[in-house]
Amino acid sequence: MTSEIWPKELRVSKDRRTLTVTFNDGVAGVLPAEMLRVLSPSAEVQGHGPGQKVTVPGKRNVAIAAMTPTGNYAVRIAFDDGHDTGIFTWTYLRDLSIDGATPFAAYEQELSAKGLDRGPVRSGQATNEDAAR
Repeated sequence: MTSEIWPKELRVSKDRRTLTVTFNDGVAGVLPAEMLRVLSPSAEVQGHGPGQKVTVPGKRNVAIAAMTPTGNYAVRIAFDDGHDTGIFTWTYLRDLSIDGATPFAAYEQELSAKGLDRGPVRSGQATNEDAAR
């Protein structure tokens, strides 16, 4: 699989809580690890069929543990909670860079509807809407 979209830069922050991506078409984004974890394209999160998507609570403080290139079209992101099966295509990362706030807001609504939460706030940590910005 090849893509006309590819990252010129992928940079994980020193605290491992954000991934900055700059694409060849000029689109750039700062993607929180929490957002990447809860919106992971993995079967563990998305399910194996219609209606099987899982709402993953308590990931506010998750960090990126490692990133491994997958062919010329994606990167596998491993998180410090042990989740490492998400293969993030360049197109998916670009989409999240453009409008990750929308699916993250839907995730927050799912949490609320199920009586779940994002997890504890660390001191000095941005809250709520800041996670998807």
